[in-house]
Amino acid sequence: MPRPGQVKPSTDERLSDRIAIGLLTRTFPPELVDRIVEECGRTGQRQRLLPPRVVVYFVLAMCLFSGQGYEEVARLLTEGLAWARRWSGSWQVPTTAAISRARVKLGPEVLKVLFEQTAGPVATESTIGAWYGRWRLMAIDGTTFDVPDSEENDARFGRPKTHRGEQSAFPQVRVVALAECGTHAITHATLGPFTTAESVLARELFDALGPDDLLMADRGFAGLEQWRAAAAGGADLLWRIKSNAVLPVRRELPDGSYLSDIAAAGDRKRVDAAVVRVIEYTLDDPGRPQHTSPYRLITTILDHESAPATELAARYNERWEIETALDELKTHQRGPAQVLRSRSPEGVEQEVWGHLLVHHAIRQLMHTAAEDIGTDPDRLSFTRTLRLARRQVAAQAAFSP
Repeated sequence: MPRPGQVKPSTDERLSDRIAIGLLTRTFPPELVDRIVEECGRTGQRQRLLPPRVVVYFVLAMCLFSGQGYEEVARLLTEGLAWARRWSGSWQVPTTAAISRARVKLGPEVLKVLFEQTAGPVATESTIGAWYGRWRLMAIDGTTFDVPDSEENDARFGRPKTHRGEQSAFPQVRVVALAECGTHAITHATLGPFTTAESVLARELFDALGPDDLLMADRGFAGLEQWRAAAAGGADLLWRIKSNAVLPVRRELPDGSYLSDIAAAGDRKRVDAAVVRVIEYTLDDPGRPQHTSPYRLITTILDHESAPATELAARYNERWEIETALDELKTHQRGPAQVLRSRSPEGVEQEVWGHLLVHHAIRQLMHTAAEDIGTDPDRLSFTRTLRLARRQVAAQAAFSP
């Protein structure tokens, strides 16, 4: 009922036309969301309590407010809608059961396609820390998310074992991502069961690489087949390799690096080897003054003059930026040690794509802010920007995008 003296507005505007959630509706406009919903065959009735567009934004808000319950997230999305300016519809906060059913009907594909069509590199030519010469610095790595302990999740994703050899408390979904080192923007991602190795999932991402990219990776990705697959699109590679890998010296170079080759396991005669350049160095660890950390990098850049060994060794340190990006996603955005909400595999996938979309939106905002003041995006606080995005949701809920 309206408050005394309050006049009910006269309009037939829909609920989905009144939801605005600041950063998220600017990054993922309603027209784009509607188009993808239609392309994925998830168009619903226009006057339902939870039409597909609203559910998409609900999933994004759910990932933005990962510590809040379903009904609280819905309230934050729609605060004040009933009597805000032109809104005339009768609406109440949906129940948890209604929201769960709406998420099931939406499925994961819409969020996945939305990520694929909106995520990508965000650095410009002037972005500090994003480039080395002509190369855009990129990195690949993986992580896992704990998911609810249901039979469906266990069957789809599997679970790790503890150090005692026992089954862990929760199944896990594995995510492998490509990230732009200079901005921490996750540009491409794939997900699968915990039982699928990162190196296997990584092959789904290599097609996204091109001649302007320099891809960095840690030791877990090295291998001849992986190497060739990653370089097939013309990208250059700079990967760390295990210390026990056999790398015969074929030719020493003036900068201290040398040419060698890598071969497949079991190919002792190295008849099908790939030529690489090897850079070896050590790092002094202040926390362990008596122990130096040896590093061996291999690269497709064979010309030591265009990329000297000391410069490549320094650039490899940028690989750690993807570790920071994944920590932002898991620790700050999702919340430390939190388990995802969804008890079905489809819900888990939908939720993971939602988290990736929210992270990319925040990182885009941070890059824009850094460009405006001419600073390195690394100098800005992800946590503060996350808080800003959350405040925008509550402040703008009653206003049309």
